[in-house]
Amino acid sequence: MINRHRLLFAIFAITAFVAACTSANTDADNDPGTLILYSGRSESLIAPLIEQFSESTGIEVKVRYGNTAELAATLMEEGKNSPADLFFAQDPGGLGAVASAGLLVELPQDILNLVDQRFRSTDNLWVGVSGRARVVVYNTETVSLDELPDDLHGFTDPKWKGRIGLPPTNSSFQTMVTGMRNSWGEAATRAWLEGIMQNEPEFYEKNTPVVAAVGAGEVDIGFVNHYYLYRFLEEEGDNFPARNYFLPAGGPGSLVMAAGIAKLATGENEDNAIKFIEYLLSRDAQEYFARETFEYPLIPNVEIHTGLIPLSDLLVNKIAAADLADLQGTIKLLQDVGMLP
Repeated sequence: MINRHRLLFAIFAITAFVAACTSANTDADNDPGTLILYSGRSESLIAPLIEQFSESTGIEVKVRYGNTAELAATLMEEGKNSPADLFFAQDPGGLGAVASAGLLVELPQDILNLVDQRFRSTDNLWVGVSGRARVVVYNTETVSLDELPDDLHGFTDPKWKGRIGLPPTNSSFQTMVTGMRNSWGEAATRAWLEGIMQNEPEFYEKNTPVVAAVGAGEVDIGFVNHYYLYRFLEEEGDNFPARNYFLPAGGPGSLVMAAGIAKLATGENEDNAIKFIEYLLSRDAQEYFARETFEYPLIPNVEIHTGLIPLSDLLVNKIAAADLADLQGTIKLLQDVGMLP
């Protein structure tokens, strides 16, 4: 006969085991999981958005920050072994390079439809999240508006020798050059780059130091994205001696580039990846881009920052984001003319 105490102990142990398993399964079911993001957008720009997403969903987002081109190269090197779920790129060039390597998967149509066709890939592999316009930033104390040319061609004039600043390693500058190649052709783009080089430009690593250099009078003009100036104006006030010039003739110098996001085929957190993309295209996130980073929202009916030219007025270049993906061809051309080593 089984000892009564042993029987009771066995029943208790089994009950406890079942309860523990049930609790573990419930915890697993309620665990929102993680998300691995490779971000070519800087931490200062998007960390608040990621934090808000994590707080609202419970999803832990693990971020690897870096230059868009460098991260694209990393993803191609990692290939099928990449742990990344998402690639958040500063511009279409990096996205196009990763797409050409066959590392991306199509996004749901309902997500793609949130954004105008101009700002997403034609093969549904990535979608734009915010827009950045190319401008010429100029020093208001050394440059008058009437001496600024209507388009980029004018800056090859010898009168601009020693007065130009630009960031040749920056992916946005490289995307602008890709836009030139698409719009002007290879020969004309090479001729423009060679003309700029003859004017002995100052090279900077990023857009921010270009704007700072213009404000400090180190150079008179710079080729940058529009929103960097607004950060200086917010921090230093209206007396900061620099302003944006939107080239009236349009063309590649007025290019509107989309910062975009894509889903990696190797990612293991598919549902969380889709949730994050949906969040970036939500009204709250789009208003954040407009209000905090001074970028253009890409979903309808979100107000832009005061002082910006409406996005519809900047689409005169007719260059779609999908036509800006040939990053490697642009890098080779920049190397050929001596802008890159």
